[in-house]
Amino acid sequence: MPDLVICDTSPLFYLHRLRHLELLQKLYQQIVVPEAVAEELRVGRERGEDAPDVAAYDWIEVRSVRVPAVIKLITDLGAGEAQVLSLALEEPGSLVIIDDRLAREVARVVNLRITGTAGVLLKAKQAGHILAVAPLLHRLTQLDFRLSDAVKTSILKLAQE
Repeated sequence: MPDLVICDTSPLFYLHRLRHLELLQKLYQQIVVPEAVAEELRVGRERGEDAPDVAAYDWIEVRSVRVPAVIKLITDLGAGEAQVLSLALEEPGSLVIIDDRLAREVARVVNLRITGTAGVLLKAKQAGHILAVAPLLHRLTQLDFRLSDAVKTSILKLAQE
């Protein structure tokens, strides 16, 4: 198990919309989110979106982070992604749950351990917390979650579905 699990906005938002946010607690016990992620979710709720309130979950810790100058140079990253990557760089051995393509590429370049929403669903099936991944991936696409056909095929193959 990773020393620390740091989660971006998108996985929290979509797992909440699937009504499976608790999978994060079952799989990882403690989740850390930077302040920018909590703020993005708060703004979403204010706009009427069905977004979780991380303060309502005692297993989600909001943590302040110092964003290194090098991360700030990547101007296409949102505040949440930048803070997630920064926190992961401060915490060697952590696992980052992030969906944004550019953020994932940056994470790979700096050798961070990453997974995404679909990877969490796969791990949940492998751990016996859900029966099938396919219906949840289908529901994600209905919720405008972007998932390439290649990733979807790979996840379903690994899930033996």
